[in-house]
Amino acid sequence: MILPVIAYGDPVLRKVGIEITKEYPKLDVLIKNMYETMYESSGIGIAAPQVGVAIRLFIIDASPFEDDEDLSEEERTFLSTFNQVFINAKILEETGEEWAFNEGCLSIPDVREDVFRKETIKIEFYDVNFEKHVKEINGILARIIQHEFDHTEGILFTDLLSPIKKRLIKGKLSNISKGKIKVDYRMKFPNAKKKR
Repeated sequence: MILPVIAYGDPVLRKVGIEITKEYPKLDVLIKNMYETMYESSGIGIAAPQVGVAIRLFIIDASPFEDDEDLSEEERTFLSTFNQVFINAKILEETGEEWAFNEGCLSIPDVREDVFRKETIKIEFYDVNFEKHVKEINGILARIIQHEFDHTEGILFTDLLSPIKKRLIKGKLSNISKGKIKVDYRMKFPNAKKKR
């Protein structure tokens, strides 16, 4: 089932997600719905808070990057097959140079800005079968993971912008929260005026 993506301004996007166990009710259904929602909205990742559930869960399908000509053939091949569920993720370490990349977010449509993040992460997480993994990941995939992980910490990419950039997009963010924006996927706006 395709769920509405929660828009900027909703308090659920600011909650730190709670850890879950394999007994979490209807987890398989939630994950299936998150995948359907992500694909319907042309995303490469989505976190549970973005569908209104404040738990430590996010999914990534990096296959759209297989067509990115700015990446090496090796990177494109790797990303084309990367599809992962992350449960109770913890970033253990962030290393390397900070580098800028133009990020966007399904919860903040039509806002894209350069965000600086470290190039390599070491992450611990459980997969869909609740098997534990510890991996070192770098490049564009590390960035995607950092972005989605931030959602489980109540952090949005706009929080990482300079004060000047934040001021410049303040009006856009206000309009998004009020639903004064056109999107081609289902969204739930926290401050939208009810139609009579």
